[in-house]
Amino acid sequence: MADTRLIIHVNLIDSIEDITREDVERALSLVAEEEGVTEGEVSVTFLDERAMAVLNETHLGRAGTTDVIAFNLGERDAPLGDVYICPEVAEGSALDYGVELREELLRLVVHAALHLFGHEHPEGPERRDSEMFRLQEAILARLI
Repeated sequence: MADTRLIIHVNLIDSIEDITREDVERALSLVAEEEGVTEGEVSVTFLDERAMAVLNETHLGRAGTTDVIAFNLGERDAPLGDVYICPEVAEGSALDYGVELREELLRLVVHAALHLFGHEHPEGPERRDSEMFRLQEAILARLI
């Protein structure tokens, strides 16, 4: 990505064997490039189920754990955001979808980045037919 001022922080990834810091940085950079975003700051933190459940309930008012949460604190063209990913939940999704855990983790990074850059999707089954989902899967295909 040429002439970028996108700062990426990757936290608590060392114990995860299926994805590297470089994978996360590449995924975020690719989404930023696709979206024409050249500056901003994004932090991606990997949490266990317990910590993710606390975050989900405390900040979103939802009981239980989830696979990914993204907090957008900036603007679309200069995002400032925090992303939290739960590999344990992602592992279940990977099994359900018949994909490797690395692919599912990258999918979650791309998904969260798209939210940070202003994309939204409907809830429920129509989510998989949304423009955001199609863009997510197109970007993911370039990563795997």
